[in-house]
Amino acid sequence: MHALLLALTLSFTAQAGWQNRVKKLSDTEFDHYYALRAYLNEDQKKTYLKMKTEDERDQFLKDLGLWDRFYQYDDETRAEIIAGKVQIGWTKDMLEMAWGVPFDKRRLAGRHAVRSELWVYRFEQQKDGVVLLWEEGSKTQYKAVRLFEREVTLDDDKVVSMEEHKAAF
Repeated sequence: MHALLLALTLSFTAQAGWQNRVKKLSDTEFDHYYALRAYLNEDQKKTYLKMKTEDERDQFLKDLGLWDRFYQYDDETRAEIIAGKVQIGWTKDMLEMAWGVPFDKRRLAGRHAVRSELWVYRFEQQKDGVVLLWEEGSKTQYKAVRLFEREVTLDDDKVVSMEEHKAAF
Protein backbone atom coordinates (compact mmCIF):
# COMPACT_ATOMS: atom_id res chain seq x y z
CA MET A 1 0.00 0.00 0.00
CA HIS A 2 2.78 2.43 0.91
CA ALA A 3 4.56 1.62 -2.35
CA LEU A 4 1.42 2.47 -4.33
CA LEU A 5 0.92 5.77 -2.52
CA LEU A 6 4.59 6.64 -2.98
CA ALA A 7 4.39 5.84 -6.70
CA LEU A 8 1.25 7.95 -7.12
CA THR A 9 2.83 10.82 -5.18
CA LEU A 10 6.03 10.69 -7.24
CA SER A 11 4.02 10.49 -10.46
CA PHE A 12 1.95 13.54 -9.49
CA THR A 13 5.06 15.45 -8.36
CA ALA A 14 6.87 14.65 -11.62
CA GLN A 15 3.87 15.73 -13.66
CA ALA A 16 3.46 18.94 -11.67
CA GLY A 17 7.19 19.59 -12.22
CA TRP A 18 7.03 19.64 -16.01
CA GLN A 19 3.71 21.51 -16.00
CA ASN A 20 5.23 24.20 -13.79
CA ARG A 21 7.74 24.91 -16.56
CA VAL A 22 4.95 26.72 -18.40
CA LYS A 23 5.49 29.61 -15.97
CA LYS A 24 9.10 29.91 -17.15
CA LEU A 25 8.24 30.43 -20.83
CA SER A 26 8.68 33.91 -22.29
CA ASP A 27 5.48 35.79 -23.10
CA THR A 28 5.82 34.96 -26.80
CA GLU A 29 6.49 31.29 -26.10
CA PHE A 30 3.57 31.11 -23.70
CA ASP A 31 1.27 32.58 -26.34
CA HIS A 32 2.04 30.01 -29.01
CA TYR A 33 2.18 27.15 -26.48
CA TYR A 34 -1.22 28.21 -25.13
CA ALA A 35 -2.71 28.43 -28.63
CA LEU A 36 -1.26 25.12 -29.81
CA ARG A 37 -1.90 23.09 -26.64
CA ALA A 38 -5.10 21.68 -28.14
CA TYR A 39 -3.03 19.91 -30.81
CA LEU A 40 -0.42 18.44 -28.44
CA ASN A 41 -0.87 15.19 -26.55
CA GLU A 42 0.45 14.88 -22.99
CA ASP A 43 3.78 13.35 -24.10
CA GLN A 44 4.35 16.15 -26.61
CA LYS A 45 3.56 18.80 -23.99
CA LYS A 46 5.99 17.15 -21.61
CA THR A 47 8.73 16.93 -24.28
CA TYR A 48 8.19 20.56 -25.29
CA LEU A 49 8.37 21.86 -21.72
CA LYS A 50 11.47 19.83 -20.88
CA MET A 51 13.48 21.33 -23.75
CA LYS A 52 16.24 23.68 -22.63
CA THR A 53 16.08 26.53 -25.15
CA GLU A 54 13.47 28.59 -26.91
CA ASP A 55 15.00 27.67 -30.28
CA GLU A 56 14.61 23.96 -29.50
CA ARG A 57 10.99 24.44 -28.46
CA ASP A 58 10.19 26.52 -31.55
CA GLN A 59 11.79 23.91 -33.82
CA PHE A 60 9.80 21.17 -32.08
CA LEU A 61 6.54 22.95 -32.98
CA LYS A 62 7.76 23.50 -36.55
CA ASP A 63 8.71 19.82 -36.88
CA LEU A 64 5.21 18.83 -35.75
CA GLY A 65 3.75 21.14 -38.41
CA LEU A 66 2.04 23.33 -35.80
CA TRP A 67 4.03 26.55 -36.02
CA ASP A 68 2.26 27.91 -39.10
CA ARG A 69 -1.12 26.99 -37.67
CA PHE A 70 -0.74 29.90 -35.24
CA TYR A 71 1.66 32.21 -37.06
CA GLN A 72 -0.36 32.28 -40.28
CA TYR A 73 -2.48 34.95 -38.60
CA ASP A 74 -1.57 38.60 -38.15
CA ASP A 75 -0.56 40.01 -34.75
CA GLU A 76 -4.03 41.37 -33.98
CA THR A 77 -5.76 38.06 -34.71
CA ARG A 78 -3.19 36.12 -32.67
CA ALA A 79 -3.81 38.51 -29.75
CA GLU A 80 -7.57 37.89 -30.01
CA ILE A 81 -6.97 34.13 -30.05
CA ILE A 82 -4.83 34.33 -26.91
CA ALA A 83 -7.44 36.56 -25.22
CA GLY A 84 -10.17 34.04 -26.10
CA LYS A 85 -12.24 36.62 -27.98
CA VAL A 86 -13.97 34.13 -30.29
CA GLN A 87 -16.00 35.77 -33.04
CA ILE A 88 -18.53 34.83 -35.68
CA GLY A 89 -16.63 33.96 -38.88
CA TRP A 90 -13.64 32.41 -37.11
CA THR A 91 -12.37 29.06 -38.35
CA LYS A 92 -12.48 25.84 -36.36
CA ASP A 93 -8.69 26.12 -35.87
CA MET A 94 -8.99 29.62 -34.42
CA LEU A 95 -11.71 28.43 -32.03
CA GLU A 96 -9.60 25.45 -30.89
CA MET A 97 -6.57 27.66 -30.34
CA ALA A 98 -8.64 30.14 -28.29
CA TRP A 99 -10.70 27.77 -26.16
CA GLY A 100 -9.09 24.36 -26.65
CA VAL A 101 -10.94 21.10 -27.03
CA PRO A 102 -14.68 21.44 -26.38
CA PHE A 103 -16.41 19.69 -23.49
CA ASP A 104 -18.87 18.15 -25.96
CA LYS A 105 -19.28 17.92 -29.75
CA ARG A 106 -22.38 16.99 -31.71
CA ARG A 107 -23.17 16.78 -35.40
CA LEU A 108 -26.14 18.87 -36.51
CA ALA A 109 -28.51 17.68 -39.22
CA GLY A 110 -30.83 19.67 -41.44
CA ARG A 111 -28.62 22.72 -41.92
CA HIS A 112 -27.55 24.30 -45.21
CA ALA A 113 -23.93 23.25 -44.82
CA VAL A 114 -21.99 20.20 -45.85
CA ARG A 115 -20.87 19.69 -42.24
CA SER A 116 -22.49 21.27 -39.20
CA GLU A 117 -21.42 20.77 -35.61
CA LEU A 118 -22.33 22.09 -32.19
CA TRP A 119 -19.37 22.51 -29.84
CA VAL A 120 -20.08 23.05 -26.15
CA TYR A 121 -17.57 24.80 -23.87
CA ARG A 122 -17.90 25.18 -20.12
CA PHE A 123 -16.67 28.23 -18.22
CA GLU A 124 -16.44 29.44 -14.65
CA GLN A 125 -16.37 33.10 -13.66
CA GLN A 126 -14.41 33.99 -10.55
CA LYS A 127 -15.23 36.74 -8.03
CA ASP A 128 -12.69 39.09 -9.60
CA GLY A 129 -14.44 38.78 -12.99
CA VAL A 130 -11.85 36.46 -14.54
CA VAL A 131 -13.46 33.82 -16.74
CA LEU A 132 -11.71 30.45 -16.85
CA LEU A 133 -12.28 27.57 -19.22
CA TRP A 134 -13.71 24.83 -17.04
CA GLU A 135 -11.86 21.52 -17.00
CA GLU A 136 -12.77 18.16 -15.52
CA GLY A 137 -11.54 18.08 -11.92
CA SER A 138 -11.33 21.88 -11.74
CA LYS A 139 -9.72 23.08 -8.53
CA THR A 140 -11.23 26.54 -8.88
CA GLN A 141 -14.89 25.68 -9.54
CA TYR A 142 -15.80 25.95 -5.85
CA LYS A 143 -14.77 29.64 -5.96
CA ALA A 144 -16.78 30.41 -9.09
CA VAL A 145 -19.62 32.90 -8.82
CA ARG A 146 -21.07 31.78 -12.14
CA LEU A 147 -20.90 28.59 -14.19
CA PHE A 148 -22.00 28.74 -17.80
CA GLU A 149 -21.77 27.04 -21.15
CA ARG A 150 -21.26 28.48 -24.59
CA GLU A 151 -22.67 26.56 -27.51
CA VAL A 152 -20.83 27.30 -30.73
CA THR A 153 -22.34 26.28 -34.05
CA LEU A 154 -19.88 25.58 -36.84
CA ASP A 155 -20.98 25.28 -40.46
CA ASP A 156 -18.27 24.01 -42.81
CA ASP A 157 -15.64 24.68 -40.12
CA LYS A 158 -16.63 28.34 -39.56
CA VAL A 159 -18.24 29.79 -36.43
CA VAL A 160 -21.75 30.92 -37.39
CA SER A 161 -23.38 31.40 -33.98
CA MET A 162 -22.71 31.37 -30.25
CA GLU A 163 -25.19 31.10 -27.40
CA GLU A 164 -24.54 31.30 -23.68
CA HIS A 165 -26.50 29.25 -21.15
CA LYS A 166 -26.46 29.10 -17.37
CA ALA A 167 -25.17 25.73 -16.26
CA ALA A 168 -24.88 23.58 -13.18
CA PHE A 169 -22.07 21.10 -13.56
